[in-house]
Amino acid sequence: MAAEVLPLQPITAPAGPEPLTPDQRYWSSFRNPISVPSASSAPVTSITVPHWSPVLPSASRTANPLFAVTTAPRIHLFATPHQPSRTIARVAPGASFHSAHVRPTDSRLVVAGTSSALLQVFDTTSRAILRTWKEHKQAVRVARWHPRSATTLLSAGDDGTVRIWDLSEESSVGTWGTQGGEYVRAAEWLRADEGGTPGTESQNTWVTGGYDSVVRVWDQRVGGGAGNRGAVMAFKMSDPVESVMPLPGSTQVVAAAGSKIAVLDLVAAKPVTLLKNHQRTVVSLGSASRGTRILSGALDGHVKVFESTQWNVVAGFKYPAPVLSVGVVPASNGEDHHLAVGLQSGLLSIRTRTAGKEKAREKEKKREMEALAAGTIEEYDRKKQKQARTRGWEARIRGKDYKGEDADLVIEGNVRSKQKKLPEWEGFLRSGEFAKALDVVLEPKNPSKTDSLTLFTALRHRSALRSALANRDEVTLQPILRWLNRAINDPRHVKLTTDIALVMLDEYAQHMGQSEEIDAMLMALYEGVRKNVELAQQAWATKGMLDLLGSGQ
Repeated sequence: MAAEVLPLQPITAPAGPEPLTPDQRYWSSFRNPISVPSASSAPVTSITVPHWSPVLPSASRTANPLFAVTTAPRIHLFATPHQPSRTIARVAPGASFHSAHVRPTDSRLVVAGTSSALLQVFDTTSRAILRTWKEHKQAVRVARWHPRSATTLLSAGDDGTVRIWDLSEESSVGTWGTQGGEYVRAAEWLRADEGGTPGTESQNTWVTGGYDSVVRVWDQRVGGGAGNRGAVMAFKMSDPVESVMPLPGSTQVVAAAGSKIAVLDLVAAKPVTLLKNHQRTVVSLGSASRGTRILSGALDGHVKVFESTQWNVVAGFKYPAPVLSVGVVPASNGEDHHLAVGLQSGLLSIRTRTAGKEKAREKEKKREMEALAAGTIEEYDRKKQKQARTRGWEARIRGKDYKGEDADLVIEGNVRSKQKKLPEWEGFLRSGEFAKALDVVLEPKNPSKTDSLTLFTALRHRSALRSALANRDEVTLQPILRWLNRAINDPRHVKLTTDIALVMLDEYAQHMGQSEEIDAMLMALYEGVRKNVELAQQAWATKGMLDLLGSGQ
């Protein structure tokens, strides 16, 4: 018994390299950018976001946690990206706010420093001033609530001092100073692991950086004083330090000094690596993905995303003005929700990540608009109505057409399956009419790339390429040249297109110059081959340079 002749298996092109990495796909999901202008186009100097932690009190895990945006004369408190839910503008004439920070334990208070050397605490609901301290001698650049304690905060400023405060006290609890009173521009409490247990949070240590180009780690239990007295560790940087950030769940601290970012290990007391991915000064640092991704914003207008294992750049954003502040706002479950970037031009750019139900709604809306544009909205509505039926629908109608058990049960033998109707070109191929099969596949009404690849491959395997290409006139040769000009640019089909082009040139070389259209197509094929050869040479040269650089490390 003759074996059944099966249809040809369609040949698909091998998958090329993934155009986007998982990180690039993740960060490209931050869409729908909203630009919020500041009053009088004042630069957006600070964005402070809540650091999500499963060990924080449940009161701080609201659906829309507040994050603070500081522009020179105002503090904007955002719960949603569309507009500020509250604005605080109670500052002395000519003065400006610096580094406003919402209390992470309950979001009921916000603290901010001013250029008039004041440190003030405001109620986020009534915007009333609850406390004002006047101990600093110059502008207060940094103010931070303690991650756990609802009454403890620190401040630092241009007078070169760092002060610890208690909300119930009229004066500071302690004062620590830098050598020579250089400006302190960055200060952060050292945080424990976001997934840690209660009691592991550091209650007494913080890290600072300033214009003396030194990153210092301080301990409240060590007496305050000038210089390094009270600083339990110090790292000398090459440039003034603009921002510092401890990594959650790690003993490392990231510091931005000039155009470089230093990763410092507090246990080994030495730098781990130095990142040189920016062209101008890095002024802001932020964390995302629960501390596994670090963001940097610089005056070159770039925001770069680093992974915290090998410290490679995994994603990036370009903005039309220098970036002064950056922050990723988490949702109540800890997932990244908003990417907020403050620009020197006075614009606040907020991108929102679509995920979960939001993403499903966006996809559904896109399908509905496509159906409306294609004129199939009625069919779309019917499918949607069918999907909306409850799960019990099929159970209710089960057995409706049951007619009893008196029907005969017929068991079919292993008969030959019903032959599917073959495509026209495959029928010509089986009957040996290779030229007709090729003509049918390359017709404009058959745009399937898979069919043409399958047929050309089958002709090559059967040594029938020459038979299919021979004895053609000017009209029937043009579709083959058009296909070659398209396929020659795909490196996945180099071997196949080379074989076809060589056979075709061997057949028709003596007829060149007799048709302007054929000559133009051959010149286009020549240019395509030349261009791809140059690209291949450049790729090999680049690979050689990269191998040389890699061998020197």
